[in-house]
Amino acid sequence: MRDAYLVGAGQSDYGAFPEESYRSLFRTAFEAATESVPNGLEPSDIDEAFVGNLGVGGRQLGLSGPAVTEHVGLGGVPCTRVENACAASGFATRQAVQAVKSGMADVVLAGGFEIMSDMSSDATKYWLGVSGETEWERLSGTTFSGVYAQMASVHMERYGTTREQLSQVAVKNHANGAKNPHAQLGFECSLEDAQSAPVVADPLNLYHCCPTSDGAACALIVSEDVVDEYTDDPIRVAGVGAGSDNVGLFQRDSYTGIPASQRAAETAYEMAGIGPDELDFAEVHDCFAIAELLAYEDLGFCETGEAGQLIESGATELGGELPVNTSGGLKSKGHPIGATGAGQVVEAFKQLTGNAGDRQVEKPARGLTHNVGGSGGASVVHIFEREERNSSRNSSGHRPRETEAETEVSAR
Repeated sequence: MRDAYLVGAGQSDYGAFPEESYRSLFRTAFEAATESVPNGLEPSDIDEAFVGNLGVGGRQLGLSGPAVTEHVGLGGVPCTRVENACAASGFATRQAVQAVKSGMADVVLAGGFEIMSDMSSDATKYWLGVSGETEWERLSGTTFSGVYAQMASVHMERYGTTREQLSQVAVKNHANGAKNPHAQLGFECSLEDAQSAPVVADPLNLYHCCPTSDGAACALIVSEDVVDEYTDDPIRVAGVGAGSDNVGLFQRDSYTGIPASQRAAETAYEMAGIGPDELDFAEVHDCFAIAELLAYEDLGFCETGEAGQLIESGATELGGELPVNTSGGLKSKGHPIGATGAGQVVEAFKQLTGNAGDRQVEKPARGLTHNVGGSGGASVVHIFEREERNSSRNSSGHRPRETEAETEVSAR
């Protein structure tokens, strides 16, 4: 199969925007993505689109993908709406990569959006809960934070993980988010602040939980056949992995790990031909502080039960051995459900192109994104890497271009 490349990515701000619509937020992200392509990309270049969205609030549940793509000038372009809870646009990105690698398309848009701020807190809880097991979790009164609180409680009891270590996740991610102009909660917090916040679902407090957000994000994936038209410094999609599991936490064998993430990571590492020790940064799904600690273990950043020690060591801070959530993560940047996975790809693109501003990792070559749906019913992992120029490229660093006649034959 052909190689796939990330050539552009952009997002709207994340937050609460009563003056914006889901269409206007998506337009902002789409325009940011196309403008980020080094050599330019026209909407008419796009062959296909995949758009992630949960549909919080019930607005435009049917055909929400085409509703935003036609608004940005992609009328007539095939568009598929992808729903996989919080992992919707992570899986939309995977679909885009598959379309390119299979030869079905050369230029594919992957994106996502969500509006979450225009309803009551009770309604928001309902829409968050739809990604849990309906009969035995949501309808019995279990909240999304309550499910992750169960995971945190077991991890703390079994491995000695502490509330302070949970709070250190919040402190780190807020420090990074304070450097991100798109972040919803773009301010720093002290360890004392993070430890003394009101309890939401014991042992998780307010600073251990991500906010609900409005926002959109887009990424542009292209084939090896056309990548040189768009950039001189390709970012290859080196690895992709995905996994699914029982939707209900109570249906699984373990509360201290997410098997879908473990399978997704294993597949992505194998495809990329690397191990976790060869990553330069990672964006992981930290909907709650415990979720980031579980990700450390599920993705192989440390051994099982050692995530608390890893956050405590400073290794995952900006400037550490493996910076995690340089964007601020879901905790600080925000979590517009349908946009979150694509938003992680935006951060990977910025880091690998050296455009992450004050949160820039020094000379990164390879990064990972990790997007989870619900409490672990679905998970997707992507590994992106700056491509080393090889012998298949000419002396200027580009692959030889096809003639128009050759292009016609290839298209047939």
